[in-house]
Amino acid sequence: MNNKIVLVLILTVFAFGSTTCSHAGSIWAKRDKNMKALYADDVARQIGDVLTIKISENSKVDNKAKRDLQKETDRSTVFNGELGKFADLGDFGMSANSNNELKSKADYKDERKFIDSVTVVVVDILPNRNLVVMGTRNRDIAGDIQIIEVSGIVRPSDVAFDNTVKSEQVADFRIVSKNSGVSEPYTRPGWFGRILDIIWPF
Repeated sequence: MNNKIVLVLILTVFAFGSTTCSHAGSIWAKRDKNMKALYADDVARQIGDVLTIKISENSKVDNKAKRDLQKETDRSTVFNGELGKFADLGDFGMSANSNNELKSKADYKDERKFIDSVTVVVVDILPNRNLVVMGTRNRDIAGDIQIIEVSGIVRPSDVAFDNTVKSEQVADFRIVSKNSGVSEPYTRPGWFGRILDIIWPF
């Protein structure tokens, strides 16, 4: 009887130990490949990676030119008319006055602002590890179509921890915005106005 009790106790301890070991081993179980690593780095580094460019472009031009040119000439010549012993033509004179004046003034002002965010793809890596990026965003809202094309060169050190970079930090930054659709006829002059601009551009 005592032998049976001892055997049961041994089996119970063995079973409990196996269960404990299996639970302890689950901590080191292999992670699923589809799960994100705890300390994963999502910053773009390789071809095919994506990053977001925060566009904040402010363009302001204020050119002023003013000219005031004036030229005045006054010439006078007097001739005594004596030709030695042969003749005396008398005194005569000649004078000329000229005045030239030019005044001009030009004033040109232009102010524009463009704010947006576009996610681009790394298409190439330069020898110095700088990233060549390119991306396009299309919007179609109630018939208004907007196409934004962005490209440039990004230094990896300029990419923030949230995988974004500011547009002013992008070298050779190029942005093209094309608008078409319902509002397009209202943002450009009509055909008759364009003809007048060609015939009479002033």
